[in-house]
Amino acid sequence: MAAPYARVGEPRTPRPLPDAETLRVRDRRHVWHTWTPLDADRSALTLSHGSGHHVWDIEGRAYLDASALNSTCGYAHPDIVRAIAEQAARLHHADLSVASHEPVGLLAERLAGHAPPGLDKTLFVNSGSEGFDAAVMMAVSHWAHLGRPRPRIVTFARGYQGATLLSRSLSTLPRNRHLLDTPLPVTRVELPDEPRALRRPGALPALLSAFEEAVGHDPDDLPAAVVVEPFLNVGGAVVLPPGFLRGLRALCDATGALLVLDEVFTAYGRSGRMFACQREDVVPDIIVSSKGLTGGYVPLAAVTVHNRVYDTFAADPVIGGLRYGHTTSGHAVACAAALATLDMLEKLRLPERAEELGACLLRRLASLAGAPGVTDVRGLGLIAVVETDSEGRADRILARARDCGLLLRRIGSAVVAVPPLVIDDEGVAAVADGLAEAVAYTAD
Repeated sequence: MAAPYARVGEPRTPRPLPDAETLRVRDRRHVWHTWTPLDADRSALTLSHGSGHHVWDIEGRAYLDASALNSTCGYAHPDIVRAIAEQAARLHHADLSVASHEPVGLLAERLAGHAPPGLDKTLFVNSGSEGFDAAVMMAVSHWAHLGRPRPRIVTFARGYQGATLLSRSLSTLPRNRHLLDTPLPVTRVELPDEPRALRRPGALPALLSAFEEAVGHDPDDLPAAVVVEPFLNVGGAVVLPPGFLRGLRALCDATGALLVLDEVFTAYGRSGRMFACQREDVVPDIIVSSKGLTGGYVPLAAVTVHNRVYDTFAADPVIGGLRYGHTTSGHAVACAAALATLDMLEKLRLPERAEELGACLLRRLASLAGAPGVTDVRGLGLIAVVETDSEGRADRILARARDCGLLLRRIGSAVVAVPPLVIDDEGVAAVADGLAEAVAYTAD
């Protein structure tokens, strides 16, 4: 049965907008778009409003949005909009270094209830990138507080933990390279094979062996932490072998390294569980989460920490606590949005629904594996990936799908569908049919 909110209807009365060309000219003159070549025109698709799993552009065209990485409850959800407005009218924010407020405590409590056992403390920041700045600093500081400094981090070479100097220093992805000195030593692990080969027998032992080598056995050079994503998003939409996180947990237990999971993308139902690590019953030391936490309505990220890490910060030599934060950390309106989002995740069982709908979507797309130019079809939860033989082909598929009213994402040569978790059965069928049509249309 479809989720109750999955029905799509035009919002009551969208705000009148200036003519389309006025909006586009203003955008081209003044907006610097993120991760975009200067000669690209993002204003060509300018959105006006949304409802459920659909959005409309400024000329009234409707699109099924399967491109929204952070959309859990879809657009214009009345309960989330109401929670934001009521909190803004009551208390929009208080600096947590001075005082606290009710929504931040409620949200931290709710996250402790959903997280694996022992992860009871949460630091709130504004983005996943900031969350990883904090998580890496926590991991290194943890060992300093114990009197056994460990400055090194082990991670995937093609991982992505954010765009700040520290978080982007963990990766070797070409788009993340920078001209400044790397602030800490990092050992990066390459995938032992192409993403589509990671489902073959032997892929898991080879991957774990590479991490074991990177961690090493020198007691004077063990890493502070092993940092990984349960699904490599920006690094190629890579589904990792089942048992990988469990194997890493055992490796970290053997060496003392903290296991830090980047669940910025996978948490809050996207992976088919509240947290992706719960697919393997793994208890990490730190989880960084963000995108789906507020459903994209207000920026917010959470760094949820195991008690044994938190407790060591009493030994901090300067303040006896965490020397990190932002003026808007734990913003009251953002926390209210997150609480309303969690209400919907629980009430509508959206993580379980994502697992069911994702499996249905992959079944519908399975026949594309033999299509011209398609090299693999894979997925995790409500993430569907159609890997192609080139970035150019993937771009053509995206363009054709958009012309037909379907918004998708491209990650390298892979086309990725990530619809809101409130999408219904009919919407999933439309995503599958639209993607299949676009693949067929762009075949050589």
